[in-house]
Amino acid sequence: MDKRILFSLSYGLYIVSSVNNNGKPNGQVANTVFQITSDPVTVAISINKLNLTHEFILQSKLFSISILNENTSLKFIGKFGFKSGRDIDKFADTKYDLGVNDLPLITENSVGYIACNVEKTVNIGETHTLFIGNMVVGEILNNSRPMTYTYYHNKKNGKTPEKAPTFIKI
Repeated sequence: MDKRILFSLSYGLYIVSSVNNNGKPNGQVANTVFQITSDPVTVAISINKLNLTHEFILQSKLFSISILNENTSLKFIGKFGFKSGRDIDKFADTKYDLGVNDLPLITENSVGYIACNVEKTVNIGETHTLFIGNMVVGEILNNSRPMTYTYYHNKKNGKTPEKAPTFIKI
């Protein structure tokens, strides 16, 4: 079996954010985000159980998805993709708005964002949870091009963190 075929599946690159019960925001890079239905608008995200964002989504039952554009720097992606919110405040120098229940909606480097209420969680083995949510907010911020995971790897020479659902050890 050649697992590299999975690199041919199409993904975007996003920041998934949430907030804990004390109002502290956290976010992380994610590439497993997909629409399930259009009426009502339902989307799903896959988040590693060890990540702080996972903990915050479980607490608040809310998540936002900011769709990164192709001009997003590797430094910005690294802040949300390779550093923990347990160690740094990722939002200290990040442009964002506050949505429902103070949910962070990242505007910096973003084509737009979606905010969701969690409707269902699905345990995906030992490592991940699939959060299924109904969209309560959606806004297009500009007409920039969304970054795909292929663009991130091929044009920006980006790496995949081991906690990512699409990490493949070859």
